[in-house]
This record gives sequence, structure tokens and C-alpha cells, in this order.
Amino acid sequence: MSGQQPVGIDELLERVRVDLDRVTPREAYDTAEAGGILVDIRYAALRERDGLIPGALVVERNELEWRLDPQGSHRAPEAIGHDLRVVVICNEGYASSLAAASLRQLGLRHATDLIGGFQAWRAAGLPVTV
Repeated sequence: MSGQQPVGIDELLERVRVDLDRVTPREAYDTAEAGGILVDIRYAALRERDGLIPGALVVERNELEWRLDPQGSHRAPEAIGHDLRVVVICNEGYASSLAAASLRQLGLRHATDLIGGFQAWRAAGLPVTV
């Protein structure tokens, strides 16, 4: 990596999003209905404050790669293969883009994230449990 110029977070975010087929709240809902998984990486205080998406797998951001790697020894039972459709959800759709890009580096080629995050999901009137 020596010799590379540092990039700011805004540029990094723009770069990783080029490879993501980011989805709307309705598309995320449809992905889950079709057998894909929604992965909520919000921290506990936000989940407690705003609620949960029914059926979403809750994985703290610092555990995401270990839990979703189909080859990993600490994988979640849902992490059944590299073809799995995964939609990562954070609060507003920023950290989730970086997280989805990281999952893609592990070979989860269909990993993406929710545009606008949980807040967009809730604003779209999709199911939330409090």
C-alpha cells in the first residue's frame, strides 16, 4: 500500500458503492421474502430506541465478517454459501455500504446494503417490532 495517496471517507464511500447494487426498502423486503437475509448492524442503543426488523439477523458490526463468512468457524447458521443474498442495514445507510463491501471481499458477491438504512425502512412503513 505504500505510495498510495490516502482517501477521505466520502471518496471511499463513493468508491465502494460503485460495486454495490444498493436496494430500496421495498427491494430489501422482497429480498428477504425470496430467501435472502437482512443483517442489522446497528448498535444496541439504536435497536432498543427504534425497534427491530422482524426476521433480520442482528450482528454487531465488529462481528459481521466472522458471522457471515460461509467458511468461517464462527459463522451464523444463515451463512450457508457465497451465493447468499445479503442486505446489510445500519441506521442511515453509510456504515452498511462499507460493511457490504467488506462482505464482498469475502466472496459474498451478492452482498449489498439498504439505501437510507433502518430509518428509510421505517419511513417506508415496512414492519418494525418495538
